[in-house]
Amino acid sequence: MAWETRKRGDWYYTRTRREHGRFVREYVGGGIVGEVAAMLDAEERAERDAERARMRAEHEQAREVSEALAALEAVTREAIADVLHAEGFHRHNRTWRRKRG
Repeated sequence: MAWETRKRGDWYYTRTRREHGRFVREYVGGGIVGEVAAMLDAEERAERDAERARMRAEHEQAREVSEALAALEAVTREAIADVLHAEGFHRHNRTWRRKRG
């Protein structure tokens, strides 16, 4: 989205969009039409940026929760292993078994 000048010095607004993997420039217009189109494009861009920021924050929060759960799981597994060892169990092929004798 850009304002450009013609050879005779007039300003006009264009949009660039992707069509079938290629970039296509679209002439919108000059004057009031160009200004309105530029404002609408700026609003849409701001909304997309805000949505992207919201999604980034959600992903960050989910990552923090996931890390906290992983830490809790590690502590819990360690505590369970300590209790089972104290009760006479041992690990055999990732399963807990009672010691013989």
